[in-house]
Amino acid sequence: MKNKLKALLGVDYPILQGPMGGGLSTATLVSEVSNLGGLGGYGAYQLQPEEIRKVITDIKAHTTKPYNINLWVNDVDDNTIVDDETYHLVVSNFKPYFDQLHLPIPEKPQFVISKFESQVEVLLQENIPVFSFVFGVPDQAILKEFKKRNIVTIGAATTLDEALFLESAEVDMIVASGFEAGGHRPSFLKPAEKSLHGTFSLIQQIAGKINLPVIAAGGITNRKSVEAAIKLGASGVQVGTAFLACQESGASNEYRDVLFSERARYTSLTKSFTGRLARGISGSISEDVQINYTLPFPLQTHFMSTLRKAAIEQGRPDLITFWAGQGVSELCYKNVQQVFESLIL
Repeated sequence: MKNKLKALLGVDYPILQGPMGGGLSTATLVSEVSNLGGLGGYGAYQLQPEEIRKVITDIKAHTTKPYNINLWVNDVDDNTIVDDETYHLVVSNFKPYFDQLHLPIPEKPQFVISKFESQVEVLLQENIPVFSFVFGVPDQAILKEFKKRNIVTIGAATTLDEALFLESAEVDMIVASGFEAGGHRPSFLKPAEKSLHGTFSLIQQIAGKINLPVIAAGGITNRKSVEAAIKLGASGVQVGTAFLACQESGASNEYRDVLFSERARYTSLTKSFTGRLARGISGSISEDVQINYTLPFPLQTHFMSTLRKAAIEQGRPDLITFWAGQGVSELCYKNVQQVFESLIL
């Protein structure tokens, strides 16, 4: 399976760079990982279609090797109606922090429309090498279009049931995303809170039942964890936080400082900043507020955006969560090549 993964992806090493959204992916990071023999990945779910086209052009300018573009199938929760009562509960939950930063409370965010199908059109037009997706499975008509173009498809599963669903949809490979992973929990059959399997138990469950390459994600930061994942049945690994810490990523200096700080010993799962469950280095907001009082995704992201920005500008990074996996305290390097070499068996 490891050889099948390498052949399908056209890589020298079964190492995938985790695709990160929110401006944390860059064309430089993606292309450097691909040029080193792995598979670079760009998280594009927040981008408009033409912005994705520009990203692809930038990546192609720096590498001739395969790369991956990642989208969210379900990129909008049910946000057609947010009643005033719900909005006021959310405001009361977060108002003390807006007050600390001397910020006005944002107006109630408005309805957001999914971008997924228009984003997919760009990926098909650009004939990208690899398409990965989270938070669900595209319908069969979309997947058939990717297969027609020989574009490799990779789905993400947080449970065995999700992996079996992906296999029935005839994807090419599956990322087994353990609860140690940084960022959002991409569960789609059951709520994320009920889909919290550890990476190494999840690998064994999925690899034992499915005849597809399985990619381990969550807590993979060094050669030892890569070796353990492969021994347990993974065909490759996906590494996010270790590459996020590199100077080539889109992380700010403040973000990178937190990744290498004493705070990095503590991560937690929170809905506070986006409305969907995600893991990051804990801040006082994620520790103190009631997790259930949030707006739907991405309305909660819009609601909290001014607070996140002001916390950095006013020197209060302690308030906010910085996306990172549980292996963040093991980080050693800030350079892509050093990280990549530390992962090779």
